[in-house]
Amino acid sequence: MDCRKESGSAFTFYAMWPAERFEHAGETGEFQGRRFCTGCGSRLFSIDEHEAEIKLGILSEAPTPLVPSYELWIKRREPWLRPVEGAEQFEEDRR
Repeated sequence: MDCRKESGSAFTFYAMWPAERFEHAGETGEFQGRRFCTGCGSRLFSIDEHEAEIKLGILSEAPTPLVPSYELWIKRREPWLRPVEGAEQFEEDRR
């Protein structure tokens, strides 16, 4: 439900990077572990000791060649949305 409330959509999409390989520049703010742009308030990423979760809607280049390898929280998928072909499916979170 967080993704729906945040995006105003039935879903949102992210890319995961190993934390040690993730870099960012510029000022960001933080709320409940989520980093955002202090200029416009857009959510940007979250990071922990293992991985960075980057909101792909922030990328300047669209579309990207990135293809989902898994989907989370499919138990809340709208019935009219189809699974991403070839992506692993998780009823809730993958951890």
